[in-house]
Amino acid sequence: MNKIKVLLVDDHALMRDGIRALLGIQNDIEVVGEASDGEEALAKTLELAPDVIIMDIAMPGMNGVEATRRIKQNDPGKKILVLTQYDDKEYMLAAIKAGASGYLPKRALGTDLTDAVRIVYRGDSVLYPSMASALIDHYQHQKSKDGDLYDQLTPRQREILKLTAEGRSCKEIAEAAFISPKTVHSHRAGIMGKLGFHNRTQLVKYALRKGLINFES
Repeated sequence: MNKIKVLLVDDHALMRDGIRALLGIQNDIEVVGEASDGEEALAKTLELAPDVIIMDIAMPGMNGVEATRRIKQNDPGKKILVLTQYDDKEYMLAAIKAGASGYLPKRALGTDLTDAVRIVYRGDSVLYPSMASALIDHYQHQKSKDGDLYDQLTPRQREILKLTAEGRSCKEIAEAAFISPKTVHSHRAGIMGKLGFHNRTQLVKYALRKGLINFES
């Protein structure tokens, strides 16, 4: 049976020793290496090709969130499980945005960790129960906030927002809406101001989140 190859990334040797001991008694998991900071994690990932990386967040030099982001840029399929003392929403959201497949606090039980390694290895995601609740609360709040902001847009601004998010040029929008390019720019400025955005990428993400557009054929 092929074992799940795990790389441990944590700046505390005692923590790595404890995790190694826990995983070492599992028949289907093998610790193939360790790293004490983000830079070393990048190098060891390339050298050892682990199946799952258990990543701490707070480390000297490159932190775990940045290391996760860079590893995923190099290999989008790499599985990263964040294990950290920080169990607040901000750190969790940053880690997930960076590409982490799972997020556990260090106070979790040993069985939670071993189960999480297997889950992310299979390609699924895992969150500690309290973290899952925080994530749901965040997106429910964001959805409510988005709705309030969207209601502030005029019908014409909603039309311009949709056309802009679809990738239409200023000239194309002007022709479609029967207005001048200058008026299009004016509407865009108004939309940006009401939504608190600064560029078109933010508008596209917002429009996708609102269900105004999709990229399906």
